[in-house]
Amino acid sequence: MIAAWSVEDVRAAEARAMEPLPDGELMDRAARGLAKVVTARLDDIEEPRVVALVGSGGNGGDALFAMARVARSDSDADVAAVLVSDRGAHKKALVAAREAGVAIVDLARSGADEAHDEALEKACALVAEADVLIDGITGIGGSPGWSGSSAQRCRALIDAVDDEAYVIAVDLPSGADPAGVVLDSEGVWADETVTFGVAKPVHLLGTSARCGVLTLVDIGLDMTTMPVAERLDHDDVAQLWPLPASDDDKYSRGVLGVVAGGENYTGAAVLTVTSAVCAGAGMVRYIGPPTPTALVRSAVPEAVCGIGRVQAWVVGPGLDADAESDPDADGEDVAQVTAATEALDSGLPCVVDAGGLDLLDGPRPRAGARTLLTPHAGELARLLTRLEEREVSLDDVRADPVGHARRAATLVHATVLLKGSTTYVVPPEITGMPVRAVAEAPAWLATAGAGDVLAGVAGVLLAAGLDPYDAGTLAATVHGLAGHDVNPGGPVRALDVAFATPAWSPG
Repeated sequence: MIAAWSVEDVRAAEARAMEPLPDGELMDRAARGLAKVVTARLDDIEEPRVVALVGSGGNGGDALFAMARVARSDSDADVAAVLVSDRGAHKKALVAAREAGVAIVDLARSGADEAHDEALEKACALVAEADVLIDGITGIGGSPGWSGSSAQRCRALIDAVDDEAYVIAVDLPSGADPAGVVLDSEGVWADETVTFGVAKPVHLLGTSARCGVLTLVDIGLDMTTMPVAERLDHDDVAQLWPLPASDDDKYSRGVLGVVAGGENYTGAAVLTVTSAVCAGAGMVRYIGPPTPTALVRSAVPEAVCGIGRVQAWVVGPGLDADAESDPDADGEDVAQVTAATEALDSGLPCVVDAGGLDLLDGPRPRAGARTLLTPHAGELARLLTRLEEREVSLDDVRADPVGHARRAATLVHATVLLKGSTTYVVPPEITGMPVRAVAEAPAWLATAGAGDVLAGVAGVLLAAGLDPYDAGTLAATVHGLAGHDVNPGGPVRALDVAFATPAWSPG
């Protein structure tokens, strides 16, 4: 499990760690670790040139101290640093860098504009020749995007970076949101990010793609608070996935009921039931109209069609929730909505997807009923618009996906799995549990039917006894990994993802 702590909690932990230490020890640990990473990346480069972009804070100090170490190492690297801030650089670190022979270009605005322009041109030429670029402009105390007097020079310097250069960010890519909330902001996209002590939200949430490979340097922090974000690794999947015991039968392993599809959306039933069977359900019962029922019987002979005992439900894939209010609706589709409503009214664990979300106007009737909602951003916007009786747009959700998912989780007393390029699993705020982020899936998985497959996998895990928080995270992780397995470098078919699921279902 990779855990991330808020900037405030990290700062507090750093302050506690520094109390018994000599002045500058924590920064020295960070710089030592960063320098080791940088020199390791120079191994295969002949006469490497390393250029650091250095801001005014501790982040820039880490970069300068590290460059001093690289310059004194046996890497034969040509090391330079560009000071980008008008506030200057960390004084002791700058002295150490100069004494180690690091070439310094200072872009602080002093003197005539012509002199500054000449210095910027020189710095850009230096950056353009870099084999390895160190981004130490801003750290976790920064804000999204470029701002202030150095914004223009930062843009020019980053634009000058060669496409073949290897970019290492110090703590986070400059310009990225430390909290991981603001996704679209100008700034650095790194090949690797070296962070210190613990991961921060920027490394795990939707901004994680900007970080590249995450390398963690231990500097001796002791975290005493709950993390705010988590991400499962493959070992966690193996540990959390429910495995059958020698004395289990199909009922004790978990029977999943599926209310999906209708006369107009028949494929959702086949995809949901197929994925549930492939993910290892003890039994799957399908409830639906004649046409999808016939397709399920043919495609998934293991499934049982008709009402019976279940331990959990999947409700909503391919469901026409407006059928009850439509005088021209097919009677079978109306009956399907009735079946969905009855499942939601039960006290059994439930995955609520697609059309099932339109049947919710608040918490489920049975208090404490375990519930996992699986909307995409547009569905979440519509759900919140209805629940809060105010307009919530798709753009609103995209601007703050975790915040909006948290609101829905609290309003419905449910865990929300918000699907997207980064999928978020968000419990109600009262639980105090961290948001979990999943970014395993290829972009090609944004295709019709993929959500039906995900719902089936999540339903199996609920039926096996997992809580919605773990079930949602595991399902999204395995779903994404299976998507990669069947990705030929082009389009992915949802049914293929269902068939690939067993490879990632441990045991």
